[in-house]
Amino acid sequence: MSACITGWAHSRFGKSEAVDAEALIAEVAGPAIADAGLEPADIDTVIVGAFNNGFGRQDFLGALVALAVPELRHVPAVRVENACATGSAAIHAGLRALESGTARHVLVVGVEKMTATPTSEVGEILLGASYHKQEAGVQGGFAGVFAGIARAYFQKYGDKSDSLARIAAKNHQNGAKNPCAHMRKALDYEFCRQVSDKNPLVADPLRRSDCSLISDGAAALVMTGTETALRTANKAVHFRAAEQVNDYLPLSLRSATVFEGAARAWSAARTAAGVTNEDFSFVETHDCFTIAELIEYEAMGLAEPGEGARVIDEGISARDGRLPVNPSGGLKSKGHPIGATGVSQHVMAAMQLCGDAGEMQLDAPQLAGVFNMGGAAVANYVSILERLR
Repeated sequence: MSACITGWAHSRFGKSEAVDAEALIAEVAGPAIADAGLEPADIDTVIVGAFNNGFGRQDFLGALVALAVPELRHVPAVRVENACATGSAAIHAGLRALESGTARHVLVVGVEKMTATPTSEVGEILLGASYHKQEAGVQGGFAGVFAGIARAYFQKYGDKSDSLARIAAKNHQNGAKNPCAHMRKALDYEFCRQVSDKNPLVADPLRRSDCSLISDGAAALVMTGTETALRTANKAVHFRAAEQVNDYLPLSLRSATVFEGAARAWSAARTAAGVTNEDFSFVETHDCFTIAELIEYEAMGLAEPGEGARVIDEGISARDGRLPVNPSGGLKSKGHPIGATGVSQHVMAAMQLCGDAGEMQLDAPQLAGVFNMGGAAVANYVSILERLR
């Protein structure tokens, strides 16, 4: 790849006082440009990632960035969408602009305002990213979809509820160190494994602690061609690889317990970057539900099918383990404002690689993997990042 992340900004995730997506965009667009040491006039292309499938009346979100940064009034801007992988889709669109030579500096913004929508409606809106002809009637929205995946996995490999509780506890402990996280509270393993009034079943066998949070938030980054970045940027986090692999949308056409598209994306990215799993310092992965993180261990090749629980049970993915997974707290603790998530994951990885992660900071990380997926492992994006400057 011939692109680097050279600046970023990140709002606090959670229930925001920002009245709408436009206000959230304003929190991050200008600051990301400034963080890259650029002026708005240096930006050649603007890409906005937003799901917004009913979360707000205002559509056409690509046009809102110029309201936050008026100097961008005449800069080409576009909005992209790819379910929960919308943020990574926006980044890929930016990469294509840089690789084509039509841009030197690209601003990417991911945003979603979710909490103003009644919770009873959120599940229905998110099911727009499922195959409606077969899955629209699933109780519990996407929690119900992933509960079905968990039940299929448990039936095949045994009940892994305790391992899911360990994943939840790990991510909440990590998220407690993240000032941008929606829930900065370290929930312990015993709390996460017990069904209780404060941790009820949402969709059997998934408890509330197994499910990511309905959040507002925005994240932005500036991407610059590598040659330009090495000449002018104060910091440069290089894309060693960026791959996308899709799979069938209907779950009925594939195994619910195998994320084949994710596995193919990881394999393609490692090959493109010339690395193995042993080379990674940490991974930010898409833990929309704890069962997703467990199966993603297997898709990444950290464990054989059915043995993903070993990765968490043996502490491999812990903050002090051989391969920390979600040192930011992941979607589970940080929150999951749909359009912002993929951009947020890349910002969190870049912060780690540049030593700017504050309390979250790992010890001298060199190589990061990022996995973001849309739907139930339908649109699968993997980035491999390293710091050049």
